[in-house]
Amino acid sequence: MPGFELFGDLERKEVNDVLDNGVLMRYGFDGMRNGHWKAKALETELQSTFQSKHVQLVSSGTAAVSVALASAGVGAGDEVIMPTFTFVASFEAIMMLGAIPILVDIDDTLGLSPEAVQKAITPKTKAIMVVQMCGSMANMDALLAISKKHNLLLIEDACQAIGGNYKGKPLGSIGDLGCFSFDFVKTITCGEGGAVITNNKEYYINADHYSDHGHDHVGNDRGAETHPFLGYNFRISELHAAVGLAQVKRLPEFLEIQKRNFNILRDALSEIPEVTFRAVPEGGEESCAFLNFFLPDIETSTKVSKAFKENGVDVCWNYYNNGWHYIRNWNHLKDLKSLYPISAEVKNGLAYLKDKDFSKSDHFIGRNISCLIKLSWTETEVKARALKMVEVIKSCI
Repeated sequence: MPGFELFGDLERKEVNDVLDNGVLMRYGFDGMRNGHWKAKALETELQSTFQSKHVQLVSSGTAAVSVALASAGVGAGDEVIMPTFTFVASFEAIMMLGAIPILVDIDDTLGLSPEAVQKAITPKTKAIMVVQMCGSMANMDALLAISKKHNLLLIEDACQAIGGNYKGKPLGSIGDLGCFSFDFVKTITCGEGGAVITNNKEYYINADHYSDHGHDHVGNDRGAETHPFLGYNFRISELHAAVGLAQVKRLPEFLEIQKRNFNILRDALSEIPEVTFRAVPEGGEESCAFLNFFLPDIETSTKVSKAFKENGVDVCWNYYNNGWHYIRNWNHLKDLKSLYPISAEVKNGLAYLKDKDFSKSDHFIGRNISCLIKLSWTETEVKARALKMVEVIKSCI
């Protein structure tokens, strides 16, 4: 999925423009920068891309989740429901605010199970955070209905799903706030960077201030700005924004290549009766950053994963034993291994993880193989890869 595979003249031009101008910080230095504002320009481009009124760039996707939650008032002791299949950043971003991540099962979309979410709601629940993993989406209508029924925030972590959409709306723009990552291995990259998007002006103003030490950004004298509330430093630099500005203009090009490669592989694998694909809710369109499919059981998926590696089929994973993306091996979370004391509220709130049963999630993750879709593959290479994948899977079944 990474846009860095296709760096070119446009990225170099935008970066050189910043270096020639000499102002690397996104705020201030108005007289020096001669009208060059890469972060502002990227935010404007992203408003159009995400069909969203407000975009606030930040330093990473992890920062985006923390800033989004903080901007909507989530903090100490609040519970945030999240899926068992995501990236460790999801619970890190919640815990950074003193809030409690409540992990619940996924379903065949590989996203939050609405049934599991409903069962997890308590008087302390403040938000539901859906993670649109591997370029697709959870059952958004059901999650929207639950959030409205219980007056809960719906936060979309769409860090892996830029370019996907649901019923004509870009993923990330459906909930109260959306979060994106532009790190080195996302469909478009800034090197490091992220964004919070929302149609709620209050949340946007909060994100704008909170991500820059509480600065109100009123006027053109940074030293004269006031601080309406406490904030921290989650700023993006002009250099990072410059790379992203070039990349977002190329997003349609990247998505077209992804979809071509995705469809070639999916069409080939669909001829194998034992292969089924992740469920995509009606009205949903994947970004095609990954091809996710299920095999009959974990033994078969383990065998196929091993055979893929032995036969040169790269960038395909079974996440069951993965330490980054699935609950089973998040021992540092379960055992609360921290450099500093964890608050009693959070420590007590996470005690449920010691004996929580996630067998429903195991059922889907254990049988799933997730294959990255590269932009650098030629059509000939993708077709050869498809034949090899079919051959390997058939030999293992």
